[in-house]
Amino acid sequence: MDVLKDKVAIVTGASSGIGYATAKLFAREGARIVVTARRQTELDSLVAEIEASGGQAVAVAGDVKDEALAKAVVDTAISRFGGLDIAFNNAGMVGATGPIYELSLPEWQEALDTNLTSAFLGAKYQVPAMLERGGGSIIFTSTFVGYTAGMPGMGAYAASKAGLIGLTQVLAAEYGAKGIRANAILPGGTDTPMSVTRAPGATAETLAFVENLHALKRMAAPEEIARSVLHLASDASSFITGTALLVDGGVSICRT
Repeated sequence: MDVLKDKVAIVTGASSGIGYATAKLFAREGARIVVTARRQTELDSLVAEIEASGGQAVAVAGDVKDEALAKAVVDTAISRFGGLDIAFNNAGMVGATGPIYELSLPEWQEALDTNLTSAFLGAKYQVPAMLERGGGSIIFTSTFVGYTAGMPGMGAYAASKAGLIGLTQVLAAEYGAKGIRANAILPGGTDTPMSVTRAPGATAETLAFVENLHALKRMAAPEEIARSVLHLASDASSFITGTALLVDGGVSICRT
């Protein structure tokens, strides 16, 4: 279909899970991709896979909390592919869990830096590059946690991810007239390495519990979430901006 033909995209947190699936989907749809995450080996494997399928991709490894990385990724998109049209700011972490009074300040700060400040740093360099192209699409990975549901023990995660929705709305308002759209996806339970169902000690009962929270009574595959990102990245969503898009299998409305 090549719905992203001639587009240049950045995907953060691309070494596994939703970011990995999205990078592959973007490439199949014709985009040239700059992928980033901390793990160079996994990024190199992703790039090789994309290139073997006829796509174009380049990896820039580093920590999304580092402002120098945010600049380097955008600079790479411009120098290698001529500009930037799409940015999927997906990197994140669950971080420390437990009652608020048990969280240390460093644990709290780590979640905010990884999930929220990194997105700010990304947008800080992505927006000027998109303005040079006459517009673009910025997408963030938030969550339903702290938006439609409060889950005990996830205060730092919820606060940092909810902050992304505020950032999304401000970017949409600031740059909509200049052709830049900003949106957030809010996935439900997704079968990724970060999922609680893959945590040490997780059991079949854990999986069944998580699945039952959803109206669809199952978790998402990363590729399903990736398709929602593709929609927001493409011209099919040309009149969508400032949204918090639930891609959650009905977990937000399920009471059964």
